[in-house]
Amino acid sequence: MLVLGFESSCDETGVAMVQTQSQGVPTLLAHALHSQIEMHQAYGGVVPELASRDHIRRVLPLTREVLTACGRSLADVDVVAFTRGPGLAGALLVGAGVACALGAALGKPVLGVHHLEGHLLSPFLSADPPEFPFVALLVSGGHTQLMRVDGVGRYELLGETIDDAAGEAFDKSAKLLGLGYPGGPALARLAEQGDPAAFKLPRPLLHSGNLDFSFAGLKTAVMVQAKKLAAAQGCAIEALPAGVLADVAASAQAAIVEVLVKKSLTALGQTGLKRLVVAGGVGANRRLREQLSADCARRGVRVHYPELHLCTDNGAMIAMAAAMRLQSGRETASEVYAFDVKPRWPLDAI
Repeated sequence: MLVLGFESSCDETGVAMVQTQSQGVPTLLAHALHSQIEMHQAYGGVVPELASRDHIRRVLPLTREVLTACGRSLADVDVVAFTRGPGLAGALLVGAGVACALGAALGKPVLGVHHLEGHLLSPFLSADPPEFPFVALLVSGGHTQLMRVDGVGRYELLGETIDDAAGEAFDKSAKLLGLGYPGGPALARLAEQGDPAAFKLPRPLLHSGNLDFSFAGLKTAVMVQAKKLAAAQGCAIEALPAGVLADVAASAQAAIVEVLVKKSLTALGQTGLKRLVVAGGVGANRRLREQLSADCARRGVRVHYPELHLCTDNGAMIAMAAAMRLQSGRETASEVYAFDVKPRWPLDAI
């Protein structure tokens, strides 16, 4: 079975083709991705209307690119999948509209996919796919969650953020330091040059006794620290010496990473599982990967990550999630082509 997947939840347009197997994990045949980062940089963040318009321009050329790369035609497609939510409503509607129109034109069934489930299952696209059951650390944009995953569609929420997520803490701290957009990767790059112990920043809820997260206070602490340093030197925050900004960035990153690592290890201890999956954009952070891998290795825990180029939003994870749901019998594709989207859609509600 061939599954053609569309991702358009925010500022990346992704298209991919996945083929299911009689046994084992489905295979990614081809995928294509266009990032809107350059377009949104002038505004310091994603502009929803511009994002939607750009998805419209990109989705069909990317589809042709994928079909050419895997040597297939639209007539070969068995199921058309798309991101139904969560995300920006206008952006989601582009992918949903194209997918359902294509399904109707081809007489093929369609399937709406949860964006976060796509991230959760994205490590199955890697050369070293995990096995169920496992603990998943999902760190994507405005979401930070720990889940127990016993199979496709069998998810138990262990803990989640009660305010800012890890990705938001990276982005907002970067903005405070004048690092521009996208903030998270910029802060991580600057942190490579700094001292992670230079400033004592809080580790919110580190000893809370539960698996929930909170990063709003850390963002505030970064702001207070940066303002103190700027006042002492009589300059704007972004005018601070590069070494000082690097130390602040490294200290902020160290605080975020420590909380994510310690909570993940606690979740593994509580569940008794020996396998951890890390998914979402923050999962590409080098410091997080290094620390998690080292700490888990000492405890005899296997850690699985998506390939770096598949950490951000992409069509491959949507096609894979759809294929795995269909293969497991958790879902059936529909030939009803009326569609809706769910900008807010809890993962445990699917």
